[in-house]
Amino acid sequence: MAVLNFTKTTLHKIEQIFQEQDYTIRYEKGNFQSGYCIVENNKIVIVNKFFDTEGRINCLLDILSMIIVMEDRLSEKSKIFFKQILKSQEFKIKQVA
Repeated sequence: MAVLNFTKTTLHKIEQIFQEQDYTIRYEKGNFQSGYCIVENNKIVIVNKFFDTEGRINCLLDILSMIIVMEDRLSEKSKIFFKQILKSQEFKIKQVA
């Protein structure tokens, strides 16, 4: 099983996947029970801005498991990284080929 590194590079790669799925990620303060909130109709993800890199990555991976990822919208680099995420995560990410 592959392991993800909790680095800014990993965070940027995950953010790129969201961008290619037409999601906007914003880091803001707020009263989030889980540290994040999703505005489904607008495809906006709001993550607690006080989270460190590892916290941000974990939140985005949680959210990634809740949305449908359309692989045909991913760049080749993002597809490769997305497959690494799938291998490293115990949860099943919804995907559309």
